[in-house]
Amino acid sequence: MITLAAIGAFALIVGLLTLTPGLDTALILRTAALGRRRRAWGVVLGIQSGTLVWGVLTSLGVTALLTASHLAYETLRWAGAAYLVGMGGRLLWATWRHSSSESPQTAGAGGEAKAGTGAGDSLIGGWRQGIATHLLNPKRGAFCVAVLPQFIPAGASHLAPGVVLTGVHLLLGVVWACALIAFARVFRDRPQRPSVRRYLDRITGTVIAAFGIRLGLRLGLGLGQ
Repeated sequence: MITLAAIGAFALIVGLLTLTPGLDTALILRTAALGRRRRAWGVVLGIQSGTLVWGVLTSLGVTALLTASHLAYETLRWAGAAYLVGMGGRLLWATWRHSSSESPQTAGAGGEAKAGTGAGDSLIGGWRQGIATHLLNPKRGAFCVAVLPQFIPAGASHLAPGVVLTGVHLLLGVVWACALIAFARVFRDRPQRPSVRRYLDRITGTVIAAFGIRLGLRLGLGLGQ
């Protein structure tokens, strides 16, 4: 049976990982700051669904097989890189397109109408975005394979302790997401301005695309060696 000391040590490591700024933080903050509360919670649910999938697959030994298979792991990494670059590119393209086609009158009148909980404020849409981003991030699978088994007692079944540790990971992720959404709501008035929304989307799109480009460059350098 897994011990409380092991759970505490795992929670410390996962807590530090959760607090480290990354794709999840950028997605939650951007969505919540735009006033899309339902979609923001959908992103949170999607991310945690991805965490649950990675945790259960690791407990069953599936992710170990994935990382052992060079072709399967590289395919996942390329798919993740392409998805991140595409998502970031779409965000950046949308901001430049809206910026060039928006007149001063429409910027003041129509921008605020679209910024609330109307178009795009979908729980299911946020869930799809969150889980796709999480599952296509190979670092999550590699982290689970490297860390999760270290806290499971030798000779014990991996499934039950693995699910318990994954539950700890889920709990910490939800607590941090609540803090991010609350923080974004404090400043929710400013992002309603079209110019601020464009800058926010440009920052988020750049961060997401940069993650994908960096992953792609590492893959390219690895193939060239």
